[in-house]
Amino acid sequence: MSGRTGVGVVGAGVISQTYLENLGSFPDVEVLAVGDLQPERAEAQAKANGVPRWGTAADVLADPEIGLVVNLTVPEAHVAVSTAAVVAGKHVWTEKPIGMDRDSARGLLEAARAAGVRVGCAPDTILGPGFQTAKRAIAAGVIGEPMFVSTAFQTQGPDLWHPSPAFLFAQGAGPLLDIGPYYFSAMVSLLGPVVGVSARGSRPRTERVIHAGPRAGETFPVEVPSTVQVLTSFAGGQHGTHLLSFDSALERHGVVEIHGTEGSIILPDPNMFEGRIAYVRPLGVLRDGMSVEQEWIDIPQEGVVVGRGLGVLDMVRAIAEDRPHVASGELGYHVLDILLSAEESVASGTHVEVSSTVAPVPPVEAGFDPFAATV
Repeated sequence: MSGRTGVGVVGAGVISQTYLENLGSFPDVEVLAVGDLQPERAEAQAKANGVPRWGTAADVLADPEIGLVVNLTVPEAHVAVSTAAVVAGKHVWTEKPIGMDRDSARGLLEAARAAGVRVGCAPDTILGPGFQTAKRAIAAGVIGEPMFVSTAFQTQGPDLWHPSPAFLFAQGAGPLLDIGPYYFSAMVSLLGPVVGVSARGSRPRTERVIHAGPRAGETFPVEVPSTVQVLTSFAGGQHGTHLLSFDSALERHGVVEIHGTEGSIILPDPNMFEGRIAYVRPLGVLRDGMSVEQEWIDIPQEGVVVGRGLGVLDMVRAIAEDRPHVASGELGYHVLDILLSAEESVASGTHVEVSSTVAPVPPVEAGFDPFAATV
C-alpha cells in the first residue's frame, strides 16, 4: 500500500464507536465503509461517523478501495471473517482473541502468508504510551534483569453492570479468555514467549444473576471457571503468577509488577493506554529500627494518548515502511496458545507445554505521532 489507506470496518457493535472515532482522526487512514449482519446498524454507525458507505460484510470485502479490514465481530466469527478478508486480498486487524482454537487460527495466518497480506490482533494497548514508556525503562535497565512478574485482575464480575453478561461466562470467554489477552500480550511483549503453564480454576457458582438493564433478575449459566490462577514459565528463564477472577469481593484491576535484580517496577493497567509507571530500589542493608518504607520513583509517561485503533495505524505505517508491526497475528496466536494451554491445565490438573513461540515484539518508536501524515 502507498498513500492514505482505505479501511473497512466489519461489525457495528458498541466497540465500533471508539474505533471509528479514533481511525477517523488519523491522517494516514480513511474509513470508507462499515458492514454488519444488520445493514441498518452499519448505516447508523457510518452516518454518525462520516463514513461514506455501508452494507454487509460482503460489501466491505468486495470494495476495491479498501486495503485493510478491521474485524470487530463476535469472537466466534473472528477467523471466518478474517479469512474471508485475506482471501479477498486485504490486510486484517482483528479484535481479540484471534480465534477460538489453534487449528483455525493457525490456518488464518498460513492463508495470510500465502496471500502476501498481514494480520494484526488486539489488544493494541501494548502500543500505548503508558506501556511503551515502561518497556523503554525496563530495556534501559532501570530494574536490572527482570526475574519474575506478578499480575492480578479481580472483580465481582461483569454481571454486576453488563445488561447481557451471559456470553462473558460462556465457552471461549470467562476471565481467562476475555481479560487474559491484555495481560499476557503485555508480558510476552516485555519478556518474550511463554514455554509452559500450570493453572488452577474454580467455578463457585454454576448460575449467576443479571443485575443491570431490562433483564435484571434473570439467571444464566456459568460454563467456564470464573477464577483462574496461572503460573507461567518464560523462554528467557523468568516466571510469573497471574490471577484472573470474576468472583472477588475486592475490586482490583491492572496490577502488573515486574521484579528485577536491581529494583521492581509497576506498570499501567494493560487494558488501558496510559497510567502510572514507578519503581523502587532495593533497601540494601536492613538493621533493627530501620524503616522498610521505600521511595517510589515515578517515570513520566511519554507519548500521545489515543485509544483503540492504534494497532491499525501501526499496521498501515509498518506495511508502508516494510517493517514488522507491533501487535501481530503471530503474537495474537501465541497468546491464544497460552490461554488455551492454561484452560487445558485447569481441566487436567497438570503442567502444559506451550507449543508455539513468537519473535521479539518490536517497540514503538519514541515520538510516535498518530496525528502526523506519514504515508
